[in-house]
Amino acid sequence: MEHKYIPKDVEQKWQSAWENEKTFKATVDSGKQKYYLLEMFPYPSGRIHMGHVRNYSIGDVIGRFKRMRGFNVMHPMGWDAFGMPAENAAIQNNSHPATWTHENIAYMRNQIKKLGFSYDWDRELATCDVGYYRWEQKLFLEMFAKGLAYKKTSFVNWCPKCETVLANEQVEDGCCWRCDSDVTQKELDQWFFRITDYADELLENTYKLPGWPERVLVMQRNWIGKSYGCEIDFPVENSGESIRVFTTRQDTVFGATFMSLAPEHPRALELTTPDRRETVIAFIDKIRKTDRIVRTADDFEKEGVFTGSYCSNPLTGTRMPIFLANFVLMDYGTGAVMAVPTHDQRDFEFAKKYDLPLTVVIQPSGVSLDPASMTEAYTEAGVMTNSGQFDGLPSGDAKEAIAEFLQNQGHGSKTVNFRLRDWGISRQRYWGNPIPVVYCDCCGVVPVPEKDLPVVLPKDVAFSGEGGSPLARMESFVNCSCPACGKAARRETDTMDTFVQSSWYFLRYCCPDFKDGILDRDAVDHWMSVDQYIGGIEHAVLHLLYARFFTKVLRDLGHISADEPFVNLLTQGMVIKDGAKMSKSKGNVVDPDALISKYGADTARLFSLFAAPPEKDLDWNDQGVEGSFRFLSRIWKLVHDRLELIKNAGQVDPGSLSAEERNLRRAVHKTIRKVSEDIEERFHFNTAIASIMELLNILQPAELSTPQFPAVMKEALQSVILLMAPFVPHITEELWQRLGNSTQLTQTSWPDYDRSAVVDEEILAIVQVNGKLRSKITVAAGIGENELKALALTDEKVAQFILGQTVRKVICVQGKLVNIVVG
Repeated sequence: MEHKYIPKDVEQKWQSAWENEKTFKATVDSGKQKYYLLEMFPYPSGRIHMGHVRNYSIGDVIGRFKRMRGFNVMHPMGWDAFGMPAENAAIQNNSHPATWTHENIAYMRNQIKKLGFSYDWDRELATCDVGYYRWEQKLFLEMFAKGLAYKKTSFVNWCPKCETVLANEQVEDGCCWRCDSDVTQKELDQWFFRITDYADELLENTYKLPGWPERVLVMQRNWIGKSYGCEIDFPVENSGESIRVFTTRQDTVFGATFMSLAPEHPRALELTTPDRRETVIAFIDKIRKTDRIVRTADDFEKEGVFTGSYCSNPLTGTRMPIFLANFVLMDYGTGAVMAVPTHDQRDFEFAKKYDLPLTVVIQPSGVSLDPASMTEAYTEAGVMTNSGQFDGLPSGDAKEAIAEFLQNQGHGSKTVNFRLRDWGISRQRYWGNPIPVVYCDCCGVVPVPEKDLPVVLPKDVAFSGEGGSPLARMESFVNCSCPACGKAARRETDTMDTFVQSSWYFLRYCCPDFKDGILDRDAVDHWMSVDQYIGGIEHAVLHLLYARFFTKVLRDLGHISADEPFVNLLTQGMVIKDGAKMSKSKGNVVDPDALISKYGADTARLFSLFAAPPEKDLDWNDQGVEGSFRFLSRIWKLVHDRLELIKNAGQVDPGSLSAEERNLRRAVHKTIRKVSEDIEERFHFNTAIASIMELLNILQPAELSTPQFPAVMKEALQSVILLMAPFVPHITEELWQRLGNSTQLTQTSWPDYDRSAVVDEEILAIVQVNGKLRSKITVAAGIGENELKALALTDEKVAQFILGQTVRKVICVQGKLVNIVVG
């Protein structure tokens, strides 16, 4: 009788069973080790794409594998639901952002459920629900009380298309991260979170996250940008004021010949003489329209304007003209730079353009630099010259000596600077979390009392497409009473950056129904930190940095114990088709619904896992999808073809196997070992699947008339199903049941390989302690370093030398152990 594999029937059956039985509901179980697994939650844009399928399939393999390994797995899902696309869609479609968002959530939830992911849907949350954002408002008030939330006037990144502010991290190559429009500068009153208070800890802890990709950690270290140097005061001529600069090159201060200020510097116009005012203002306006990233590019033409004022070098007395320069930013240091053109390339280009003086103060060994003939700045170490009492010192030594001298003379001080700036969270849009403060003419800025929370985002707003937030035009929302004095007041109409919501959602998953506070500390302390987090590399200095910051804030406010949110981080690659990332604009999108309808969810999952390792880009291939479906069909057919053979088979008796049976069983148990290692240690799902395919090629033609062949084949087929279960859960559950098993795979243990079954041969291993021969033992060829401890527990000879000591070296040749060195 032919048994045809029909994915739709199988998948609907098991998805219904898992949902009805709440198979993946996570509860606290002190008898099991917890495992908190999480993929970055999606924005409900309307449809999932193959990037989602791949990301969630990766997580699902880990979750199902860990569950079969005996862990108590929590694997939640939710929605990053506030944001500008919903507001833009409301304007375009004459609908409401809430309607658009919730319709999209419903559609995407259904799509995700069709893929059979092991989510605990009872923990589902959406950040646009008042039950979520009310607690974020309370957190804002606690941060405000501690001085971690504050308001100030500043130049901000402004996206004219989105009509809102962007954090520095949201500007990518001078463009809005969301719409790719050119970003300009605008001066506004903004709310900020004082992330700089945590700069040191955020930096130091990047060296305590061994489970994170080094690439991400380096990106965060560079973004935080800690540097050691000096602040130096340069007296302004005919004034009792000074200009303070920060520099890491105080060894070059004797060569400073002019001063460069950022066009945004608050004293730019104050230092401008009347005859230069019109020119300076025109220059400032021009630079405000230029992207910051572009301004600091090496190949960007250096431009400036003389203010008409001068300052003096505190160590040489040199009269230094004060310029505004397009390459100087307020974001770093003090927004003022002592210009040393002989030893900084940007200053050199600027000085050459405007005919400014050059003074060499560091000479390379064996060479005498002449300013008149220099074609570029000399930026390496050397010997001090033209630097008074410091002449002759190596420039590295002079850094510390000059720093001490400046400090002793009252001209400056040693200090530490960070590139990281406080996080601007104000957004001039409607669809976000209202900032819970009011403005009173008598009392100033007044926080909304906790008893009056939440400040609910009103639903009855008009979306006209006009600039700014519709909240600002809604009198019923804006006008209110001051909580302090009772007089008329105005409500804040800015909403919070959507990255605020995604900075703590993983904590709320631990207690989504908790109604007595921001977090249920007992629940959070049980589940946190997240054991495995999965998402894109593009969030390295956005979401991932903010989430680390929020975790530390919530810890210091007494809500949680965790120091870091994510123990391990996997950054998956993109899905590529026709040489480019899938996108509607490129016309290379593969619709997951169509794929599932034709081939089934298991095929979609299998291809996304088999085509490339998780951290690499996946190159879409239609033939590969067909191949994945054929492989599943082969498994289906093999099991059904062998049902009659194995229906009465008992357990394998390893001691009485024939040579052919032993070879067949060896292939099975080698595959169990390989798949277990590939999933557990490396997340190399593609090679794990490949090894199962190789095993199937061995099993399919196997025909023996030996006594234990049915038992060996039964064990083999059960092993294939168990090993494939995390990758393709629907077909494996069905086949497991058809083999006569009453317990679901979700409640079945992962198979252990039989050590004796995988022995090809035995070799003599030499055990050395501190270089001296202590023992010779016979071990299985192919044993690896990870198996030494297990061996130590079962072999007295090895235990004598390994237990209680550190394994210093395991010598292997092509994966074969030939020597153990301990001591």
